[in-house]
Amino acid sequence: MGQPRQERAIQTRGALILAAAEVFDEYGFAGASISRILKRAGVTAGALYFHFESKEALAKAVMNAQSDTILPFLESQGLQRLVDITLVWARRLQTDPLLRAGVRLTGEQTTFGLRDSSPYQAWSQIMEECLLVARDKGELQAGVEPWELAELIVEACTGMQMYAAAQTCRADLSDRVVRMWRLLLPGIAVPAVVARTAVDPARALAAEEAPAPVGAPGGTTG
Repeated sequence: MGQPRQERAIQTRGALILAAAEVFDEYGFAGASISRILKRAGVTAGALYFHFESKEALAKAVMNAQSDTILPFLESQGLQRLVDITLVWARRLQTDPLLRAGVRLTGEQTTFGLRDSSPYQAWSQIMEECLLVARDKGELQAGVEPWELAELIVEACTGMQMYAAAQTCRADLSDRVVRMWRLLLPGIAVPAVVARTAVDPARALAAEEAPAPVGAPGGTTG
């Protein structure tokens, strides 16, 4: 009996995060009432407060779920994986309310009393891990520091999506990511790796169309 109950709890928590993301994406934090979230999730207030002590806690969960919308769909390694992360991120910001809400809330958090850098730090760590693999494989030029480059890419992507959101509702975000790598790669990677690294938005489309892995957003739970 314990296992089915645990599975239901996991499913309920996931449903709450997805429903909250949709509402936060549409209305922002201020306009996302608990009643709207409950209605969208189809659960009771008791179920919500069992998992999250407040709307702020639910918002933090959405903010910190960003990588779950991207990483499970990638198989590449090293520098190619880092490029693929940004390509899929640009694509899914146009299609995935969980990622879009996480990005929106992370940018707006000071307006509802939070100052949480953990979403940025999580992305920096993920990107640094890619670059450490790239360094071990001999893909990086001498003097390129993985943690420093990881932070730079997070900073660049943060500003890039804000600029694209204001100018084109992110319609050209994938093109901007391609341009970023066209300018960055020659300065950070050895020439042979620059030549073979694919910077193509079609890679993001292929990842998006692949069957979702078990446990991933939109996938099966086993």
